[in-house]
Order: sequence, then C-alpha cells, then structure tokens
Amino acid sequence: MTAATNPTPLTSDDDWWRSAVVYQVYVRSFADANGDGVGDLQGIRQRLPYLRDLGVDALWLTPFYTSPQIDAGYDVADYRDVDPLFGDLADFDAMITDAHALGLRIIVDLVPNHTSSRHPWFAAALATAPGSPERERYLFADGQGAHGELPPNDWESIFGGPAWTRVPDGQWYLHLFDPAQPDLNWRHPEVRAEFEDVLRFWLDRGVDGFRIDVAHGMIKAEGLPDVGFNSMTTGRRQSELLGKGRLPYFDQDEVHDIYRTWRPILDSYPGGRMAVAEAWAETPQRLARYIGPDELHQAFSFDFLDATWSADSFRKVIDTALAESSIVGAPTTWVLSNHDRQRHVTRYGDGTVGLRRARAAALLMLALPGCAYVYQGEELGLPEVLDLPDELRQDPSFLRTGESRDGCRVPIPWSGELAPYGFGPDGSELSWLPAPATWRALSVAAQAGVPGSTLELYRAALRIRHEHPALAATAGPVVWLETEPGVLAFHRSLDDAVLTCVVNLSGAPVRIDGHGRPVVASEDLTEQDAGHVLPVDAAAWFERRCAG
Repeated sequence: MTAATNPTPLTSDDDWWRSAVVYQVYVRSFADANGDGVGDLQGIRQRLPYLRDLGVDALWLTPFYTSPQIDAGYDVADYRDVDPLFGDLADFDAMITDAHALGLRIIVDLVPNHTSSRHPWFAAALATAPGSPERERYLFADGQGAHGELPPNDWESIFGGPAWTRVPDGQWYLHLFDPAQPDLNWRHPEVRAEFEDVLRFWLDRGVDGFRIDVAHGMIKAEGLPDVGFNSMTTGRRQSELLGKGRLPYFDQDEVHDIYRTWRPILDSYPGGRMAVAEAWAETPQRLARYIGPDELHQAFSFDFLDATWSADSFRKVIDTALAESSIVGAPTTWVLSNHDRQRHVTRYGDGTVGLRRARAAALLMLALPGCAYVYQGEELGLPEVLDLPDELRQDPSFLRTGESRDGCRVPIPWSGELAPYGFGPDGSELSWLPAPATWRALSVAAQAGVPGSTLELYRAALRIRHEHPALAATAGPVVWLETEPGVLAFHRSLDDAVLTCVVNLSGAPVRIDGHGRPVVASEDLTEQDAGHVLPVDAAAWFERRCAG
C-alpha cells in the first residue's frame, strides 16, 4: 500500500460545497489511458485540464474499488484498494494531486448498503454455520414453509425478483439489488466500525467528500416484516416507486444514527470535507432529515430530475426544494441526469426538440442557488443510446427485468471521425460499449470553440456562474417574476447586480424586456424594439445594475 500523497485539502474554504458545480465521472466511460476499452484513473488524470477549462469545481467518481464488476463496481470486494481494471492506489494519489493542483476537488462514491458476494466477510459467512458471528455481519434468515423453502418475507429486489437467495445449508440472505450484492447488517458494531475506518482511509488520502449510495437503505425494520402489497412493476420503475415510500427496508429512522457518527469524522478534517446522500424518502420533509449540522451536508433532489417539461412542474419542484432546504440551513442540489437515469436530452423529447430543451434546462439549473451536479457528456448534449445490442448490455437489471441503464453509460466522444472517438489512446478501437455514428458531431473536438455549441454554452454559463455577483453563494434568494403562462422568470441579486433567468416553455416565442442585456442564451435571441424575442424551448440570462 502506498502512502497518501495529498492529505491536505485544496483550500480552507469550508463552505465550497454550498454552491459548487460537481461533474459526475462514470469512471469506466470517461477516458481510457491504457487502450483496454475501459476508462481508468489515468484517463481521468489526463483529461483534468478539460474539466478545469469547462469550469466545474469538483468531480464525483463512481466506484473504482476492487470488484468483480457485476454491477459496474457497486459490488465492492475491497473498500481500500483500486481495482486493477482502473489502475492502482498510486494512480489515485497522482490523480488527486493533479486535480487539487488544478483547483478541482474529488468526491468518491461510498457503497455502504451492501458488499460484493466476493468480499472476504461474505466468503467467511458462507463458510460458517447459521448463527455464526460471521453471518451476523449480513442479513441471513431462515425461510418460511414446512422446510424453509420459501423466502423469509415478501421483499423484492430493486433489480427484479425476490430479494432473497438461498444458500446450501438452507438459510437465505438478503440482497435488495443483485444476488452478488448481499446487504450488510448495520446494527452490527463491526459493520459500523469498518465503514468509519473506510471513511478515514480515503480522507487521509485527500478526498474532499463522499457520495453515499443508497443512503436511505442501510437500516431494515426490526423483524424484517412483509411489505404487504404486490407490485406489478419491476426494475428501475419499481426502484422509483418503492424508493419513494417509507418501506421496511428504506428510510428507517435509525439510519440517522449512522450519519450522526459520520459527521464528526468529516468535521475533524480541514477543508470542508462533505457528504451527499443518494436518498429517496416519502416526502421532502423526510428527505430533509438527512441534512444538517449533525448529519450529511447534502441530499440529492431527484424531483428536479423528474420534473416534466412545463413551467408549473419546474416551479413546484423548485419552490418545494428551496423551502425544505431553508428549514435545515443546507443548500439545495439540482440534477438533470446521472448514471442510473435516461439522459435528459432523450427524456425531453430526443432529437432537436430534446436538445433544445436540455440546453434551456441547463441554464435554469445553473442559475438556481445551491449545488448543481452535471453528468459527464451532458455538456456535449449527448442523448440516450437506445439501440444497443442486447448481447453487449452489462446492467444486471437487464438480465432480470429487460430494463437497462447502459444507454446512459456509453463512453463519451472526445475526437475523431470513427468510434470510439478518442476514448482511448491513439489507434485504440476498443470500447466496452459502442458509441453511435451520430456522436461524431457531438465530440469535444467537434464542439470546442464553435459558437452556439452545447459545450460552449456550458463553458459560458459556468464562467458567468463563477464570476457574476448575483449568482454567488452569498447572493439573494430566488424572486419569481410575473410572466405570461408557460414562462418561468426569476431574478437573484447582490448589491447593485441583478441577474434574471427566463425560460420559455409556452410553445410560442415570447418578448422579453426590462431585464437588461442578455449575457448567455440557449438559442439565438432576436432584438425587438427595446427588448428581445426568446424562442420556444429556450432560456436566457439577462443582467442589469440597479442605481443607488
């Protein structure tokens, strides 16, 4: 094991996470340095200048730990090492050193709900008898029926099918996801001590924060009671439906005890080390409980991602998120896409319409107070890849339900005329998932420096977000403006600087005036008298200075 090379944080700005723009790196699909067709840590290191120039503040890396890769690394066999597929600890240390030198912070994924079935703990559990201390680290139970042939309860896996698998001695173990991902028993003191040590291991190596996977799922109700209803849906849709309810395996009150022990660990390190929860809860009020000075710093607000393309939907989601975050004194988080959900270009209609709406949504998101999360490739306007051959899909839920997340995980295009578009080193033709021919025009090289491209739109918006006083963390709140139906407009201000964001979701062009000069727009504006005409499915920022 190599020693940590950069245990010192980037700066002493403890509140950096309150208004940061975080770029999600899906490690296996970002950049491939060694030409094996899979992204790696050296690939990320080589592309760090691109991310600095894009204008983001931090990177969130999906799991790169030792893993059999049954669920793309979310099945961890060793939480303190790098899988050889992605490099080694020396590569990680070099990457984080370079990132900090470029002003970029690093957030790593933590997967505490379950381990890999190849984790040494689970191997020991299988090698011992029922009731052994080794099995107590997981959730083993006797089955129902005359001979224990039925699962212990009616819980179903998020990936489809029963959430229980039987082992040769007759007991069953719980896995809310794939059978290769056995759930841990978070009431066991060894489990809690282990993950506190894992946190310190990566904090000592200089990481600036953690994204907590399935943060709402670690505690299961005592006695493992039945859910009490039968769902007719499976896979991703079931995850959405079940995740929003207070079920025996989600959002149990006791889960907050875990985070109250983690927060002092984070606070004991300098530089504003933080944690963000991937949590689903029945209400915004319950979601807000994960956030606070004695628990986590942020929780993802997936309602923004789920908003339909309408002014009413966005307004309701934004108002609710802002109200709930103000109660706990924490920043809101805004997300349009991630590695588990269909890319928003496609969600908003795909093709030209979907891209126009995605560009407008980006300006809406980046004008809001709080922290924004950008999924790799959205700055290029990438759509979902819908026509991947079945034999190439690797999402474990696809094998059980027919639903797949692979379409949003295709390696992003960097340059060149042919796939995989510079994903690997010069001459490499390997890519773990194939990119479509249409992506040639969407590559970084094809868009860089091109006025009006999606990449340049993101660069401009991120630059203004960093520089404009009215978008600073200390700027005023969202103030909604009266508009015609189907149009969203709000402003934020600081001292004499006012920035107004207008989004046209009305279905017809609208005239905008009285907000000052335009500073960035998702589509070309037309001057009309003293104002401007904002096209359909477009957004723009305007600035003015108030006298006195």
